[in-house]
Amino acid sequence: MTQPAPSAQHNGPDKGTPAAPSDTPPSKSGGGMPALGLRLDVRILSLLGVLAALVLVGGITEPDAFLDTGNLQLILTQASVIGVVTVGMTFVIISGGIDLSVGAMVALASVWATTLATQEYGFAGIAFTAVIVGLAAGLVNGVLIAYGNMVPFIATLAMLASARGLALQITDGKTQIVTVDPVLDLGLPDSYILGVPPLVIMFAVVVIVGWLILNRTTFGRRTVAVGGNAEAARLAGIDVRRQRLYLYLLSGLCCGIAAFMLIVLAGSGQNTNGNLYELDAIAAAIIGGTLLSGGRGTIVGSVLGVLIFTTITNIFALNNLQSDVQQIAKGAIIVAAVLVQGRTMRGRET
Repeated sequence: MTQPAPSAQHNGPDKGTPAAPSDTPPSKSGGGMPALGLRLDVRILSLLGVLAALVLVGGITEPDAFLDTGNLQLILTQASVIGVVTVGMTFVIISGGIDLSVGAMVALASVWATTLATQEYGFAGIAFTAVIVGLAAGLVNGVLIAYGNMVPFIATLAMLASARGLALQITDGKTQIVTVDPVLDLGLPDSYILGVPPLVIMFAVVVIVGWLILNRTTFGRRTVAVGGNAEAARLAGIDVRRQRLYLYLLSGLCCGIAAFMLIVLAGSGQNTNGNLYELDAIAAAIIGGTLLSGGRGTIVGSVLGVLIFTTITNIFALNNLQSDVQQIAKGAIIVAAVLVQGRTMRGRET
């Protein structure tokens, strides 16, 4: 499920000419990579087991409410919005970066796309504006990080503050109601295709495209190479700065798509949209097996991480547990995932 990384990623650059990224999977005779692949398969199976256990818990505690078709559709729909953001975040983290501004970019894109001036252009105007604003914000992050040599943490933290402030200025603290019927209709049951909400279908398309890019394209191989060893990737002929720029553009694009999906789901644009999305996206990616240090990650694992978090939130809500308990549980899960990652990496080194 993961893309094999270039040999330079694991061993660093040789004293001679560095080897270019290769499409050929490592030989099974090496011993190391088959074990890594096995661990990743076990991780995916473990995530599926956790998700199944959560479904069982939900079915036992609130059988009528949790297993209701409408509730399951709600879980998938809510997972779709943060899931699209998580796909972009997964690429960024695999490359060794981080993006703390995804929630703020979603908020900015959603309020810019729901102003009265934008809504005059109808469905296309709202969708186009949300995507363009997300791309523009991602471009700023990419330029600052790739060509301004800013630390990703600092650059995206600055974008978080700036985007939130601009979103508040645009809305003046008010909710912007969407009046474009074709947009609102996407969130109605009548628009479901074979019982599947359109937002879930959009999410599935983003996941499939993301998986193909990461696992079947040169762009994906370069992303893994940059995250594993940026200097080795540069010596192998990869333009590391341009790759990082493209990755933050990709993250911004995902935020723009998620903003449009959130507009459909909420029927409005607010400066508070996307609150703590950065926490949920990073946590889902980590739980899914993406290393914070870069160089490894899976789209499938990240999607399972999103579904786990969304299911937990839904179970807590059905059982009338307070939101602070949900946040504590999420924090504990993140800590556990990082500890497991640390033990896995130490096991690989010994």
